[in-house]
Amino acid sequence: MSSPPPSHVGEASTSRQRSRNGNNGNGNGNNGNGSGSSRSRRQRRRRPQTPTPSPQVVVITSQEASTSTYYNLNGGVWPEPFVESLALQLALDTSLSHGRLAVAPTLAILFQVCTTWRAVSRSELLWQNLVRIVWNSTDLHRPTWREEFIYLHSTSRNFRVSRYSYYVLRPSDHLLAAAPGGDDGGAADQLPLLCLRLVLAGDHLAVGFSDGSVRIFHLPSRLHLQTIHPLLRDHLGLFSRAVSGIVLQPLADRVVFASLDGDIHVASPLGGPTSARRAYLGDVVNDGALVDFTGGGRFWVGLYAGVPGRAFRVWDADSEELLFMGGSLTDPESVMGWHMLTEIRPTEFVGRIRVASQGLAVGVTSLRALVLDLEQHVEVMGEETSRRGIIVGSVDANDDAFVMVDTRGTASVRQLRTLEEMSRFSVSHRGGGGAPSVPLRGMLGCINNMYVMMCAGGTIRVWDAAQGEYLYSLREWVEEATALAADDRHIVATSSDSTIHMWDYGA
Repeated sequence: MSSPPPSHVGEASTSRQRSRNGNNGNGNGNNGNGSGSSRSRRQRRRRPQTPTPSPQVVVITSQEASTSTYYNLNGGVWPEPFVESLALQLALDTSLSHGRLAVAPTLAILFQVCTTWRAVSRSELLWQNLVRIVWNSTDLHRPTWREEFIYLHSTSRNFRVSRYSYYVLRPSDHLLAAAPGGDDGGAADQLPLLCLRLVLAGDHLAVGFSDGSVRIFHLPSRLHLQTIHPLLRDHLGLFSRAVSGIVLQPLADRVVFASLDGDIHVASPLGGPTSARRAYLGDVVNDGALVDFTGGGRFWVGLYAGVPGRAFRVWDADSEELLFMGGSLTDPESVMGWHMLTEIRPTEFVGRIRVASQGLAVGVTSLRALVLDLEQHVEVMGEETSRRGIIVGSVDANDDAFVMVDTRGTASVRQLRTLEEMSRFSVSHRGGGGAPSVPLRGMLGCINNMYVMMCAGGTIRVWDAAQGEYLYSLREWVEEATALAADDRHIVATSSDSTIHMWDYGA
């Protein structure tokens, strides 16, 4: 009799097996005794096929990344200069697309790929370039460039989330000045000083007053270092000596300040109690009033009003040589320029002039805004006329852009070179929306590298410059603000009683 098939083998396979073995199902046939060895030979011949490998995605965890080496598609290790270039390009793209605060988290992920890439993150040259590209800075204030980058990121983050310390700065000298009398030097009524100009540079603050004096403060210690007075001479108008602009170098080793009568003085406030030196003697009768003065890099620029065709003057900051004179920007405001010599209204401005580090200047009046190229030959690069009118006190600029507000309360942030609009937002509504409730008269504005600040009705509010997003209002009240300034760490404002308010966002 034939033996039954194994229980795990089906009938069809049993029939095929019998056919191949040459029997009819009787296990005692001719080949019956060799069926086991035949089956063994077939199993050896029927080897399993090796499957064709398919592409696989390899996921490197953060733990594996710390002990692995990254290879490119050709099997070689990417060189460190290539990784540095990749990091710089990634930082630039991230900054442009998602903002500067997104760069640090992106780089942190990049440097976790492997130990080789993490080693690149210790390159001082890389961090120096990152500080320049992302934060537009070439100054080192911390022990290393990596620490400088971290500090700038943390400070900017504090600015965005309203994390600051508030202080009041007080000059050590008496804030009363005698109103100038006649030629005999007699004193008239005592007039309280008004703060008219604020300039921040590094760890120092320069404050310009209506009597022509400039006070220098050290911000970390909040101490008043020195008071600088201009050289006296015959003057035309009660306030002809009032400070109209200040240029302060970051280390405060040189301060340049101008007055409405056109005089420009230079002093070294940290070199001891030395008097200022007159670098330029103004001629208010033939030139008009010097209504605004500023500088940056290689140039000083003055904005005049009172004499047609003489709106601008440009000096070489090193040689103090006059390079250019001309322009008609302030011709319609000539009468107002003369009135400033006898009547001070701190929040009413004839015009504003601001200088960027790349040799550009933006000049604004209530009717027009124009951009000047100061390099080689002074020429107008762009110009725009406002149909609604511009609130001159709201105008300020950084190295890449400037901000201005029209008389309907719409703020516009523009590129310096092209006048192209970057963002637009309303400043006439509290909290960025709702019924109009913010007075525009007397509005003061300033801008740093990332944020716009506007002071109106005693409240300072902050917007994102690139997106126009309203962020917050400062809790502290500024009574009758007369001046406003900001850098990437501080906001400073002064009130009509000469109180100096400071908000410090330092990490």
